[in-house]
Amino acid sequence: MTATTEKAGDVLRRKGTGGLVVLTAYDFPTARLLDEAGADALLVGDSLGMMVLGFPDTTEVTLDHMLHHVAAVARAGPRALIVGDMPIHTYDTPEQALDTARALVAAGAEAVKLEGGVRQEQKVAAIVAAGIPVMGHLGMLPQRVREEGGYSRKGKTPEQSDALLEGARALVRAGVFAIVLESVVVATARRLTAEIPVPMIGIGCGDARCDGEVAVIQDVLGAFPWFVPPFVKPEADLAGATREAVARHIARVRKT
Repeated sequence: MTATTEKAGDVLRRKGTGGLVVLTAYDFPTARLLDEAGADALLVGDSLGMMVLGFPDTTEVTLDHMLHHVAAVARAGPRALIVGDMPIHTYDTPEQALDTARALVAAGAEAVKLEGGVRQEQKVAAIVAAGIPVMGHLGMLPQRVREEGGYSRKGKTPEQSDALLEGARALVRAGVFAIVLESVVVATARRLTAEIPVPMIGIGCGDARCDGEVAVIQDVLGAFPWFVPPFVKPEADLAGATREAVARHIARVRKT
């Protein structure tokens, strides 16, 4: 077993214990700070499209963007598991999915994440067979926001709940070590957490008590004030502190 698969295995073994902390990181200093603070995994998410690059959503993020930021995070040498997002249209076939996963690993990722359930089973299986750990992603899928016409909570009906459960089981059959569950109603999130044997890592799932939580670091720090998701609980006001510090700097310089 490689160090990479050992790290993914450590996450998998946390099933049922609660408290798994996954935070996004897109650069070297942030990765170091989050690792020093004790995060379990660092997700180099395609959310960098909005949080770093100024795109309206994740659908304009390319593999080159992801490789650039994965490499920056990897240079921090974190103890935490580095997970790299596979951007839209880079895993349309099992062969392409494997090529993309290998490119992310070459840049420094220790695991990869892709969106979707049943229709991704063969792709996940191909990546896992090559020795690369895979994290799944179910519920609200940001890469499909344009085709779905916006963001909406998932798992509201018994049929939707059953479909998510079927997708999660397909991902488990294929070999994922964990699954992100985004914007899923509480009852369905609790159902999946209880019935699926790998950690379910929630975001925007209310008090569903999943096995862990993933958060965008700018949301935690209060560093992106122009849009704050309704489920976010900022732990700081970095945007305000930045404005104040820069204002003091400007005042000092202009007095000299």
